[in-house]
Amino acid sequence: MTSSSTFRPVLERIAEEIERTPGRGRPADYIPALAACDPRSFGMAVAEPDGTVYGVGEWRRPFSAQSITKVFTLALVLAREGDALWGHVGREPSGNPFNSLVQLEYENGIPRNPFINAGALVVTDRLHTRTGDASGELLSFLRAESGNQDLTFDKEVAASESAHGDRNAALGHFMASYGNIDNPVPVLLDQYFRQCSIAASCADLALATAFLARHGIRADGTRLLTLSQAKQINAIMLTCGTYDAAGDFAYRVGLPGKSGVGGGIIAVVPGRCTLCVWSPGLDERGNSVAGVAALDRFTTLTGLSVF
Repeated sequence: MTSSSTFRPVLERIAEEIERTPGRGRPADYIPALAACDPRSFGMAVAEPDGTVYGVGEWRRPFSAQSITKVFTLALVLAREGDALWGHVGREPSGNPFNSLVQLEYENGIPRNPFINAGALVVTDRLHTRTGDASGELLSFLRAESGNQDLTFDKEVAASESAHGDRNAALGHFMASYGNIDNPVPVLLDQYFRQCSIAASCADLALATAFLARHGIRADGTRLLTLSQAKQINAIMLTCGTYDAAGDFAYRVGLPGKSGVGGGIIAVVPGRCTLCVWSPGLDERGNSVAGVAALDRFTTLTGLSVF
């Protein structure tokens, strides 16, 4: 096990190794606003439960959080609905691409888990029903947990996703036909695209994720989730957080994690720290090539893992 004082040299060593690594994948090109990112950009931050944060590279540079936000929306809904949520979305790995329609018909409009797009749409829909402004509720939460009041939506990214959002619209309408969506699909899609467009840095997201390392306790000391609920979210991150590469991620990294096609990945060491790494070059399954490699090295060098 490592002590807090050794995090900084570990991060510096990882950054040096990543810098020497060729082949970093390609940025997401189906969202034009993300396609221009330099795949060799890299940042990494680690936050301790007390709010201390360390970083290397471009760890203060905001990037498009994309599907990383699904973790926080899930936490906000689970805190409000408890186990009733699981009547609307499952907890199993999908084994299919994150935007697949195939399983929904077999499973009567109930998405396989909260982190594929269909499941995230259900979760956002339920948060919107309970709050009247799902994306605004999420943004307020992220600002509070990160301590950064400047976090906001990237209107260009949201507009870009909306213009290329036919598959998500299809998912929404299909689930609505089974009665699993409460709100009008266009309203839901607007909320969902705004949610995914939030721009945040590695420091912001490492800090915002720390409630999962604190077993459900928010930055202000109040409890958002029960111990059991925090465990549930960490478990679903481990088994479903990197789409159909979750088994490989668990094998290599050994931590609950959640990736986004903006190139970010968050990861949790319960009781010890949270991490966020960003590098926009993706593999064929939508996960950051350098990000996975960096987290692999972190757990190898520190011995910090859930296994």
